[in-house]
Amino acid sequence: MVDTVHEAVTTLAQQSTDPAARGIASLSARLSYAFMCLALCWGVLTATGWVRSVTGRKALRSGHLMLSTLALAFGCLHALGFLYLTVNPFSLAYLSIPFMPGTLARHTLGIVGLELMLAIALTTCVQRWTSYRRWLWLHRLAYPAVALTALHAFLGAIANGHLAAMWLVGITLLVPPVTLALLRFLPPRTLERLGLVEEQVA
Repeated sequence: MVDTVHEAVTTLAQQSTDPAARGIASLSARLSYAFMCLALCWGVLTATGWVRSVTGRKALRSGHLMLSTLALAFGCLHALGFLYLTVNPFSLAYLSIPFMPGTLARHTLGIVGLELMLAIALTTCVQRWTSYRRWLWLHRLAYPAVALTALHAFLGAIANGHLAAMWLVGITLLVPPVTLALLRFLPPRTLERLGLVEEQVA
């Protein structure tokens, strides 16, 4: 009981003394979430070639790279914003080591998701020096990374009392990438039966 009261007082103190830092962290989190969903959608469309007739493959890859970079940039800004709280700021170790004692589950999910995405970005930079199969295996870790980060976002909204205001936008942004990711791994015959791709005629 005492711990719960202490946590509530600490949270109230943080919210009243850190409006700028918390505002930046919240805004950057929402922008990162939006760009992450868009990047996953664009990545699936690029990999499958489902919109290749609209524009060239190089433009598709560039769009995916831009959206992914923005998602990572705002995600890192969100995390680093907690270093600048004036009451109980997070340490760099807390923000970068996911399974430290005392780390909340929602923070662990966010840290693992963001670090997976950073690892994927780094492997993309060295793609020409590694085999395509290994790079593809690492790149597909983006799917669980997005799932972890989305779960982090929803648990964070619940903990901060913002779920009522944010759930509709959050789910609306999440539905297209989830749908496209599921379609991405369906067998071609199933996609043909659904009428989503044209049947290949030999």
